[in-house]
Amino acid sequence: MLPETLASPAELRAHALSELHKYMAGFPAEAAGLKAIADLLGDTSADPFSRANMQGHITTSGLVYDRNADKVLLIHHRTLNRWLQPGGHHEGLDRLDVSAAREVEEETGVNVRSPNAQSLDAPLIDIDSHAIPANPAKGEGAHVHHDFLYLFRGDESAPLSPQWEEVHGVRWVALEALLSLPSARFGRLMSKLQRGL
Repeated sequence: MLPETLASPAELRAHALSELHKYMAGFPAEAAGLKAIADLLGDTSADPFSRANMQGHITTSGLVYDRNADKVLLIHHRTLNRWLQPGGHHEGLDRLDVSAAREVEEETGVNVRSPNAQSLDAPLIDIDSHAIPANPAKGEGAHVHHDFLYLFRGDESAPLSPQWEEVHGVRWVALEALLSLPSARFGRLMSKLQRGL
């Protein structure tokens, strides 16, 4: 098992490529649409995790469901002005699932890690590339996020503690509500969840 923090940027890149290849093996119908991510991770001339890379960079997120598996945790993203799963830019040399767990906890206050667990045991359930508009306030041009989304379980009775600099709000919503949100990704996720992932 890999440690939570990897030893070098090369090891992190190899980890991300391994996650991508395992995902493509599990979801072969999506493989053609993931070529840009494979190319990004295979190009050693640029850092695929740096938010300064305007060709695109890796992000991580988490879809958190409650103990009854009938609600999911969403944030209202301050910049994009949409309800989304919590997530953000990858930082440091953390494994991708560890990065996703940290982002969930930072943006919502909900802990998705068991204190005694040797592993997060979080399945990678979706990879998605999506365009991000320019943000002059942050000095960022338009670019692409290549997001690795992991599935976690969280305690819906835990107090929510939104990261107000990043989000307008946090709430648990009925799982079916994902289908009403304007994102083809949520429809794809619902299909996967209904198949028992």
